[in-house]
Amino acid sequence: MQANQHEAVDALLDASRALVAVSARSIADSTSMTLPQFRMLVVLTDGPRRLVDLAAALDVVPSTAARMVDRLEEAGLVDRSIPPENRRETRLALTPAGKRIVTKISNRRRRDLTAVVERLTEEQTAELTRSMRLFADIAAELWS
Repeated sequence: MQANQHEAVDALLDASRALVAVSARSIADSTSMTLPQFRMLVVLTDGPRRLVDLAAALDVVPSTAARMVDRLEEAGLVDRSIPPENRRETRLALTPAGKRIVTKISNRRRRDLTAVVERLTEEQTAELTRSMRLFADIAAELWS
């Protein structure tokens, strides 16, 4: 790895820590849920899922996902249902309260990130946008 690549990785690690801090802060200010629980709610915004599919999307074992679902269901944020066509399957979906909390936390994160971006020059904003999109595209190629 070249010196400039080490510097880029260090910068990404710094940015990653800052982004995690923004996420954690937005969740802590809104609710007592954990970041992994919030990730689960975000995945469910795409629509109902089977437990095994939800676990795979979060890269956890189904038993871990089931415990997370138990807590979120108890909080009224997730609903379980059993489809009539397959009584052995459990479908998980966001409740209206779950959708509201995702919206509330996402809006808070957007406000916090906007506060950072507003401090950049127009040129820096364009450079950041280009770099972040490139990074996201390459990461998706590697791990999707």
